[in-house]
Amino acid sequence: MTTSVAPDSLQRFQLDVDGMSCGSCAARVENTLNKVDGVRASVNFATRVATVEAPAGVGIEDLCQVVTDAGYPAQPRGESAESDDDPDARYARSLLVRLAVAAVLFVPLAHLSVMFAVVPDTRFAGWQWVLTALAAPIVTWAAWPFHVAAVRNARRGVATMETLISIGVSAATVWSLYTIFFGPAGSTASGPATEGIVDALLGSDSIYLEVAAGVTVFILAGRYFEARAKSKAGSALRALAALGAKSVSILLDDGAEMEIPATELKEGQRFVVRPGQTIAADGLVVEGSAAVDMSAMTGESRPADVTEGGSVIGGTVVLDGRLVVEAAAVGADTHFAGMVRLVEEAQTQKARAQRLADRISAVFVPVVLALAVLTAVGWIAATGDVHRGVAAALAVVVIACPCALGLATPTAMMVASGRGAQLGIFLKGHQALEAIRDIDTVIFDKTGTLTTGQATVTAVVATAGRDDAEILELAAAVESGSEHVVARAVLASLGDRKCRPVSDFRAHTGSGVTGVVDGMRVAVGRPAWVDKGRVVPADLALARKQSESRGETVVFVAVDDVVCGALTIADAVKDSAEGAVAALHAAGLRTILLTGDNARTAEVIAAQLGIDEVVAEVLPEGKVEVIDALRAEGRIVAMVGDGINDGPALARADLGLAIGRGTDVAIGAADIILVRDNLAAVPLALGLARETMRTIRMNMVWAFGYNVAAIPVAMAGLLNPLIAGAAMALSSFLVVSNSLRIKKFGRR
Repeated sequence: MTTSVAPDSLQRFQLDVDGMSCGSCAARVENTLNKVDGVRASVNFATRVATVEAPAGVGIEDLCQVVTDAGYPAQPRGESAESDDDPDARYARSLLVRLAVAAVLFVPLAHLSVMFAVVPDTRFAGWQWVLTALAAPIVTWAAWPFHVAAVRNARRGVATMETLISIGVSAATVWSLYTIFFGPAGSTASGPATEGIVDALLGSDSIYLEVAAGVTVFILAGRYFEARAKSKAGSALRALAALGAKSVSILLDDGAEMEIPATELKEGQRFVVRPGQTIAADGLVVEGSAAVDMSAMTGESRPADVTEGGSVIGGTVVLDGRLVVEAAAVGADTHFAGMVRLVEEAQTQKARAQRLADRISAVFVPVVLALAVLTAVGWIAATGDVHRGVAAALAVVVIACPCALGLATPTAMMVASGRGAQLGIFLKGHQALEAIRDIDTVIFDKTGTLTTGQATVTAVVATAGRDDAEILELAAAVESGSEHVVARAVLASLGDRKCRPVSDFRAHTGSGVTGVVDGMRVAVGRPAWVDKGRVVPADLALARKQSESRGETVVFVAVDDVVCGALTIADAVKDSAEGAVAALHAAGLRTILLTGDNARTAEVIAAQLGIDEVVAEVLPEGKVEVIDALRAEGRIVAMVGDGINDGPALARADLGLAIGRGTDVAIGAADIILVRDNLAAVPLALGLARETMRTIRMNMVWAFGYNVAAIPVAMAGLLNPLIAGAAMALSSFLVVSNSLRIKKFGRR
C-alpha cells in the first residue's frame, strides 16, 4: 500500500457498519479507516454506511476487517441478511425489551433494597438472594450494551459515558454483593429496632443495588427514545430509494420491447415510458409528447410539456402521452442519484456532531476514575483501613454515575413531543436543536409549503352573452375525459354540481381537449391553440395578460368556433402563510423564498406575503448551495419544505421543518414535522424547539453540577448509600420537574 495514489486509480466501496451507538462511534470508525495508507473514508451514522475510497491494493474485505478489528462488525454494503431492515428500528426494539424487563424488576428491587438497608429488622432468611435475583438480570443482561461498549472503548483507550455507566453499575453491584453476603449487612438484623430515624439513615448498610438498577433503567430509556428518533430520521434515504424506477421497457432493434431492471439500463439505450410510469434515467425524447410531473426534482407546480427533442430527468413521472427516451445518464450519474447523495452527505454532516454528554465525558470520565483511585489511596494511607478506602472510592464512582444525566435529554424530549403533538408539531431529535436559539434566517419552499400545491380555478371570465357558470360547466364537461392537472382543477371547481355529458371527446396532446356538449362543439386549452384562426375579444385578452403577469396559467374556452371564455388556473396561497411570515419578521428573522418554480410566479407570491428575498428556478442541489452560502456568511438557517426536492435542503439546513402532509423524503430529512397543514405552526415550532433546548441545557447543568458537588462528599467518606440513593432520586426528580415545565408552552 502507498500513501500517494492517483485519483483515477482509487476504488470506491461502501460498508455496512454495525455496533455504532452514537456520533462518536461513527467518528472512531472513520478515523480508523483513514489511518490505512491511501484510504479516504466518510461514515454516515444516520445510515450506518461507510463510504471508502481505497487504492487498488486494498480490497473491500481488508477494509471490513479493519473496522471489525476496531470493534464494529462490518461487511460489504447490501450483503446483510437483514439489509432491507432498518438497523436503528431493530436496535430500538431490542432496547425496548431490555427496558421493559429492567423496569418491571426495578420497582420491587428499589423498595426492598431501601427497606432492608434502613430497617434491618425487616430482613428474613435468604433476603440477600431475593435482592440478587431481582438485580442480576438488570445489571447483566439489560445493561449488556453498555458493558460491551465500555470494553470496546477500553481496548482503544477511549472513555465515554458508556465507560462510566458500566463501571458505576458494576462497582455498585460488586460492592453491594460483598456487603450483603460477607460484610456487616449480611445478618438478618443489625442494631436495635428502637433507634432514631436519623441514626438509621446515617448508619444504614451499603446496599447499592437499587442505584445500579436505576442507572440502567434510566439510561436504557434515554437510548431507546434516541434510537427511535434516529430511525425516523434515517427514513429519508429509504423513502428516496423507493421512488426510483424499478424496471424499464427498452426498445430492441426490431421495435419490440423488453423489460429489464432499471439498474441494467445503459447509456444510449432507448426506453419507453407510459402514463403513470417513472422515467428511469436522464435522457432525450426521441419520439412522442407528454405532460411530465417535474415537482419531485424541481418543485415546479405545473407539469412540463415535453416533446420530441426535449430532455427529461430520471425520477419524474409521465402524466399523459407516451415517450421514447434515449438514456443520456444512468445509475449514479442521474439527477435522482445526485439527490440521494445530497441527502446522505447532509445527514453525515449532522451526524458528526457528538452529543453534549459525550463531549463532556471525554474529560469527566477520566477525572472521576482518577479521583476514585486517589480516594482509595488516601484513605488507606491515612487510616490503614482497606475496607473504608475501597468503600469511599466506590462511593465516588457510584455517585458520579450519570443517573440524572440519563434523564436530562429524553425527559425533555418526551414532554416536548407530547406538547408538540397537542400543537401539531413533532420534534424528531435533539441533535439539530443545539443551534435553534441562534436561528436568524428562515427559508420557505413555495409549492405545497406556502401554497396549497394543488392547481385551482381562481377566476372565470365570460364574454357578453355568456355567464361564468356556463363557461365553467362547459369546460368541465369536456375536461372530464382528460387526466391533465388542469382538467382536475376545472372539475374540482364544479363542487357539488353535476358534470354535463360529453361526446366525441378528443385529447390534443400538449394543446387541449375538444368535445360536443349539449350539441355545441367546445374546445378548451392553451390560448395559442384555441385562438388560432379565431378572434379573441379584448376583455379576454386583457384578462389573460393580467393573469400571466402574476405567473398564473390561462386556458381559453371556445364554443362553436367562438372564443367566449377564459379560466385562470393557479396554485393558491395558504391562508396561514401571511400571518406566519409576519410573526417571523416580528421575531427579527430574515425570510427567503427558495423554489424551483419560475421567477415571475415566485416574486408575486413573495410580494403578496412580504417575504424579504426570492431565489427561483433552482434544482435540489441549487437549494443546498444557497443554504451552504448562507451558512458560510455565518447565518443559522431553518428550512421549511414539503417536497421530494426539498429533502437535501431540509437535511443540510441547521434546522429542517417539514409539512406533515408532504412526502416521506421531506419528513424523513427534517428535524421538526408540522403535522397540521398550517404555517402558523412554524414560529410556534421554533419557539417550542428553543424552549426544549433551553430545558435540556438546564438539565445538563444540573445533572453534572450534582455529580461535581457530590463527589467531594463521597471522597470525604461521608456518603451513606441511602443518602446517595436519595440524592440520586432528588436529582432525577428535579430534572423531570424542569422538563415538565414544557407542558405549559404556548398556552398564552
